[in-house]
Amino acid sequence: MNRKQKKMLIRIITAAAALAALFFIPVTGILRLALYLAVYIEIGYDILLKAGRGIINGRVFDENFLMAIATVGTFALAIYDRSGDYNEAIAVMLFYQVGELFQSYAIGKSRRSISALMDIRPDYANIEKDGNLEQVDPDEVEVGSIIIVRPGEKVPIDGVIIEGKTSLDTAALTGESIPRTASEGDEVISGCINMTGLIKVRTTREFGESTVSKILELVEESGAHKSKSENFISRFARVYTPAVCLTALALAVIPPLIRIIFLSTAGEWNIWIYRALTFLVISCPCALVISIPLTFFAGIGGASREGILVKGSDYLEALSKTGYVVFDKTGTLTKGVFEVTEVNAVSVKGLLYGSKAASHNECHFSKETGDDAAGKILLEYAALAESASSHPIGRSIINAYGGEIDRSRVTDIEEISGHGIVARVDGLQVAAGNIRMMKLLNVECEPSEVLMSDKVRHDCRSRLFESIDCRLPDDGITDCSSSGEAGPINRKEGTVVYISVNGSYAGNIIISDVVKPSAAEAIRSLKNAGVKKTVMLTGDVKNVADSVAAGLGIDEVRAELLPGDKVKELERLISEKETDRQKLVFAGDGINDAPVLIRADIGIAMGALGSDAAIEAADVVLMDDDPLKIAKAVRISRKCMGIVYQNIVFALVIKFACLLLGALGIANMWYAIFADVGVMVIAVLNAIRALRVKNT
Repeated sequence: MNRKQKKMLIRIITAAAALAALFFIPVTGILRLALYLAVYIEIGYDILLKAGRGIINGRVFDENFLMAIATVGTFALAIYDRSGDYNEAIAVMLFYQVGELFQSYAIGKSRRSISALMDIRPDYANIEKDGNLEQVDPDEVEVGSIIIVRPGEKVPIDGVIIEGKTSLDTAALTGESIPRTASEGDEVISGCINMTGLIKVRTTREFGESTVSKILELVEESGAHKSKSENFISRFARVYTPAVCLTALALAVIPPLIRIIFLSTAGEWNIWIYRALTFLVISCPCALVISIPLTFFAGIGGASREGILVKGSDYLEALSKTGYVVFDKTGTLTKGVFEVTEVNAVSVKGLLYGSKAASHNECHFSKETGDDAAGKILLEYAALAESASSHPIGRSIINAYGGEIDRSRVTDIEEISGHGIVARVDGLQVAAGNIRMMKLLNVECEPSEVLMSDKVRHDCRSRLFESIDCRLPDDGITDCSSSGEAGPINRKEGTVVYISVNGSYAGNIIISDVVKPSAAEAIRSLKNAGVKKTVMLTGDVKNVADSVAAGLGIDEVRAELLPGDKVKELERLISEKETDRQKLVFAGDGINDAPVLIRADIGIAMGALGSDAAIEAADVVLMDDDPLKIAKAVRISRKCMGIVYQNIVFALVIKFACLLLGALGIANMWYAIFADVGVMVIAVLNAIRALRVKNT
């Protein structure tokens, strides 16, 4: 409880004690009025001041105005009747303040829960100077600086580990409870907690551009995007409050005038004014005005605890209506990390005789090592040809080779867009690319001479390098068809890189992107959540896309698409929706798919931790790359909207029932207190349930 809340609690206790004491003190007349008025001012002065400022600023019809008019009017009626009963006016204000305190505490608890979760802003960064560690403000650390993060400290700025090994707690960022191991060469992001070893980190961003700053900025700005429900409540309150004030005025004036004019009896002004004042207290829209935004705030906070950042309540509301989910493949349903999974050496004659590779690796054919040597030489030549490439496939070949790249052996590198690379390696022309590259160079994919006996034609799994199959076809025949498949050789799904040496087909390398372990479960979860259709849009080749989609249970696949084609396909899917109430979600990597993320009803950036482009383009950002979080985000949004609708229906039903009872004289001020404060407390309690999303 903060200082302001403690002060309010003291005021409430003091006023309640004074009211109880006055009940037993036998005072009358002016002294009684003065004592009760003092208690009233003590408990309600801030409400009266707010009402006064609202009138001056032109914002008359709010809850402060309603409470001020109702309680002052009740005081005035007690004075007019000379009853001396000022308890109701003070009790109404007292219980209203109790409700306000409870509301403040509930909102504060919600904020503290999120703040504790998002308390990832580091207080300092360690810079080593003259052999000593000096703590400096993270804002003062320049890009390229070396910082030291000790066990138990937060990583203050994004960077790369240059020394040390540790485990990182990323729970506050991703919701992932399992620590991540990081060592030299790995990237680290600000906001993580270093759990074990001391690490040295070279910073790659300024603090203002780091992940932690982007996340905090995103959470702080999420309140700027209001949902339709919140906007409805705001519009409703602007119309509702003046309407009930006018109704209360009519209730106070019209019935007495009718009695006087048409019945020629006393107007009973005090009775009808009392009913009008009760009507005003009942009509206060606090339950709606407070609980609806609080529900969305709690829902966004609960989602943040699970590593799901929602940019605003409007997106949270839209997620609850998800009917179609469209995925990118690479980096979304797959890990986006290309690996060499198979090496097929077909023609090895030109590679082994008279080549530096042969002497360099001391390769010779034998029953033990012949096929291994051929595969490794093929991989080495491909890696040398790709040595200047920044393409993920080229880098994966270099990584699979694992040896030192001697660039002096490579000349005349030429990259042919959409085809591949041609280079001279050890004086030999080496081409690495797709089937179009082979056709461009007039390389025929025909049976090649295999310098082995039948006895050594076998699979050689993982003998020279891990996770790579150096394989010769059992029948010595390779069929390179235009579909990009390599017949018997292409036993694994993946991208095929064809290799030729001096115009002769030498073999191929299979590059595969591994499907994420949770991808299949993510699709099942979405369908269980009532999602009508799942679609995959990818630029990958059709056979790979079809294989991935079939394994995951995706309903529709569109392959070999350029970014512009993806937008067109998305437009088609949007036009096919049965109703506008069904929202289309696109989940992509947030960088290459920015146009599609923006065009979709809701864009979700996958694996976007630390990606500025993803945070800018997407409406929802997943702090890790787990597609299973999409279904969780949908469930959280639906729970949140369920609470919103519950509060709206509950508050309006109770309000209108009590308003009717108040107008008929059945409900007095105590009913009014329940209708206002009681409903607000119940609605707020229901709203903070949106924070609990762990098992949603």
